[in-house]
Amino acid sequence: MEKRKLGKSGLEVSAIGLGCMGLSFAYGPAMETKEAIKLIRAAVDRGVTFFDTAEAYGPFKNEEVVGEALAPVRDKVVIATKFGFKFDAANAQSGLDSRPQHIREVAEASLKRLKTDVIDLFYQHRVDPETPIEDVAGAVKDLIKEGKVRHFGLSEAGVQTIRRAHAVLPVAALQSEYSLWWREPEKEIIPTLEELGIAFVPFSPLGKGFLTGAIDDKTTFDAKDFRNIVPRFTAEARKANQGLVELIGRIAAGKKATSAQIALAWLLAQKPWIVPIPGTTKLHRLEENAGAAALALTAGDLAEIDQALAKIAVTGDRYPPRLQAMVGR
Repeated sequence: MEKRKLGKSGLEVSAIGLGCMGLSFAYGPAMETKEAIKLIRAAVDRGVTFFDTAEAYGPFKNEEVVGEALAPVRDKVVIATKFGFKFDAANAQSGLDSRPQHIREVAEASLKRLKTDVIDLFYQHRVDPETPIEDVAGAVKDLIKEGKVRHFGLSEAGVQTIRRAHAVLPVAALQSEYSLWWREPEKEIIPTLEELGIAFVPFSPLGKGFLTGAIDDKTTFDAKDFRNIVPRFTAEARKANQGLVELIGRIAAGKKATSAQIALAWLLAQKPWIVPIPGTTKLHRLEENAGAAALALTAGDLAEIDQALAKIAVTGDRYPPRLQAMVGR
């Protein structure tokens, strides 16, 4: 698979990574550990070298699965994980915590779960308004000096926070949602990243599955599925948004590709420093997603997509209010 550099960091990864969250968390029951490990190793066999996890996924379980799966090939892959939440006695999320001491505690625990002596990319999962971002960057800088972390990242941060963090410690990558279904980052985020030499790692590049064409207004989700509380995934919103899915499907048919491959290839075509991290629990979807790296969209294709998208209004917010309040800070 084609490789890409994460901005000016020099960190080289596969053009398409694997978001591992859904193996343990958010989209229904967790996969059996053996099956999850098998899927991650299948990704490695298909050229994927960039794996994304977080202590919050599970919580904790996802890091253990990723660590076990990648231990035999640790020197050939890049592992990204995250800090920034706190958990109660029942391991439920109970707010944000990016105090320097807590960052250090998370790093030590993540290193053990990941079975490694260094975290390649350590993201702040959400901006903590109680802790100055300069203190956060300073704490990660100390971990880098100690050889426990290689690079610093931010997730869902706003432009001012990105600039302030980058002034203390170079930010290698920003991870935020970006797709044909959510283009908000094009306004301010992408120009800022380009100016500063920071990579963009889009999560939910397939719109949490919607852009694949496999979901419609009649689809039902598992009781534990996060999409049940997402406004954009109400039956009414899904019905209203079918025009976008149909558009992508028509373009895919013309290119002899799948809708998912068009959505991923579109992201790859935006900037050479964009690396999407689609997640899946199915081997055939993994292979389909990896195949998008070889699909080249022409300037004409991109113009056609943009013109068509301009006529389609997307219905529904991407997060419920409580979660929306935690992004773009």
